[in-house]
Amino acid sequence: MCCLRQVRNVYTQCGHGVTLPDEMINCENSKCRWSPFHPLTCKPPSCLRTCRQNKTFPQQYNPHINALCPACCSSVAQQ
Repeated sequence: MCCLRQVRNVYTQCGHGVTLPDEMINCENSKCRWSPFHPLTCKPPSCLRTCRQNKTFPQQYNPHINALCPACCSSVAQQ
């Protein structure tokens, strides 16, 4: 199933978090309406019966990175 991936990096040295843009993860299934492999010829009403119409819940990741966030890094570099 196609879904969105949501990532928020948490930087442990400064405590700040940076949310990255959502990324579309394609499932490569021809029976998924959102997949790039879904045939262009598959149209309603048959598509509504035979193909997946909904995306799954977003994948959410919150990696903790042992570093300063980009804003704090550039602030330290300017000093």
